[in-house]
Amino acid sequence: MSDAEAAGLRDRLVDVGVELVASEGAQALTLREIARRAGVSHGAPRRYFPTHLELLSAIARRGFADLGERASAVIGDGSASPRAQVTTLSRTYLEFALDNPGMYELMFRHDLLESGHLGLRDTSLPLFGVLVELVGRARPEVDARRVAGALWANLHGLAQLWRWGSLQLATGADDFVPLLRSVLDAHLGPEAAL
Repeated sequence: MSDAEAAGLRDRLVDVGVELVASEGAQALTLREIARRAGVSHGAPRRYFPTHLELLSAIARRGFADLGERASAVIGDGSASPRAQVTTLSRTYLEFALDNPGMYELMFRHDLLESGHLGLRDTSLPLFGVLVELVGRARPEVDARRVAGALWANLHGLAQLWRWGSLQLATGADDFVPLLRSVLDAHLGPEAAL
């Protein structure tokens, strides 16, 4: 098999994994099922991904690339206020989580993916760095990394609880935007009135 064919099969295995996680969730990502759907022997993925974790990490990297592209698009040229950029970034994060629950779950399972060993942190940490930088500009008096971490945890919780229907039940809300405003006010302070 040529290098180009090998790279093509490697990409096809990841493509199939991305499709599988989108349709059936992270629990469906077995080597055997990915190989079956890619039309190769169940041992073929091991030639390109020596461990299951390496294939899962390659699939998760696609999710981070997608989220990163969305984040860059909504931040744009950076001319909006830091608060406005954090708001649009947060909303984009929540929309991604709600629209892509299987990928979202996989992406943030750093415990499962052994992200330090497999290079996943190189893909995920820059997104967090953008949030830290924006929080630092919005609230220069705070430890931006700590506040960004708390904000991220809050957004993650909002996404999970919204997806499960718990927040709708508890709050009577039919839209997450008012809850997002409360989250941002809690971490960035109330938005200044114009």
